[in-house]
Amino acid sequence: MTKPFRFGVQSQLAPDAKAWRDRARQVEDMGYSTFWIPDHFGEQWGPIAALTAAADATTTLRVGALVFDNDYRHPGMLAKEMATLDILSEGRMEFGIGAGWMKSDYEEYGLDYDSPGVRIDRMVEGLAVIKQLWTEGVANFEGKHYRYTNAKGEPRPVQQPHPPVLIGGGGKRMLTIAAKEADIIGFNTKLTAGYVGPEAAAEATPEKFRERIQWVKDAAGDRLDGLEFQCWSGFCFVTDDRQGVAEMMGPMFGLTPEQALQVPIVMAGTVDQIAESLQERREEYGFSYWCVPGDAYEAMAPVVAKLAGT
Repeated sequence: MTKPFRFGVQSQLAPDAKAWRDRARQVEDMGYSTFWIPDHFGEQWGPIAALTAAADATTTLRVGALVFDNDYRHPGMLAKEMATLDILSEGRMEFGIGAGWMKSDYEEYGLDYDSPGVRIDRMVEGLAVIKQLWTEGVANFEGKHYRYTNAKGEPRPVQQPHPPVLIGGGGKRMLTIAAKEADIIGFNTKLTAGYVGPEAAAEATPEKFRERIQWVKDAAGDRLDGLEFQCWSGFCFVTDDRQGVAEMMGPMFGLTPEQALQVPIVMAGTVDQIAESLQERREEYGFSYWCVPGDAYEAMAPVVAKLAGT
């Protein structure tokens, strides 16, 4: 079933508190649905406080992390913080969670960078605990990584049975888990190298994204119609020189310029050209929920105005 378009912005920091609040209000006024912040240890603000401030400055804008790394916070504490944010935002929180991928975060802060399988196992357990706390108000859980005994889940979130859960990824196991556990599926390139490099670029082709869509469809079963497909576009160029952008982007992905314009995470061209390509991608992949980087949200505002809600 075709879902209406909505758009989010991922922003990391601002010069000061006023600029952050003003940006959140501007994003809301431009018709964006959601204000996201990443969850890393580098040059960005702390996500929970920043999201609370953004929610407090707005009235309809949804807020969330894209995405919280399960390894950085104990699931019980994250459940409490996010339920509180859902209350303070009056039900505008979207809960993004992942297994962690950026190797430099782990190295710089002395965290064990376990294998992808172990990190994913831990995330699956953490999400199970969080859902228990939110839906039942108590968690009893015995896993390999976490143990909870009559743990109280207070406060409870406004959105019931729980806030929308977003899980993203580029590998088969993560997307299979997302198809079974999430409400929003975030499609990305593969990041198993622990950094954004040649491997990630090689995994960003249309063929790879079509494969990822099929993994989700195969795993979702009767959940499929209720799922929302999201794609994060790291390359947004609103320009009259579409060909010039294509020639610049082609070598990055090892593709011809014409092929580069078909890469799902690339938006390039005039407002009308980008709008047309997003409509085509919704038809082909099911992507109706787009996230753009913080340095592109103003340029992309006419596209949002043209497509949001349609």
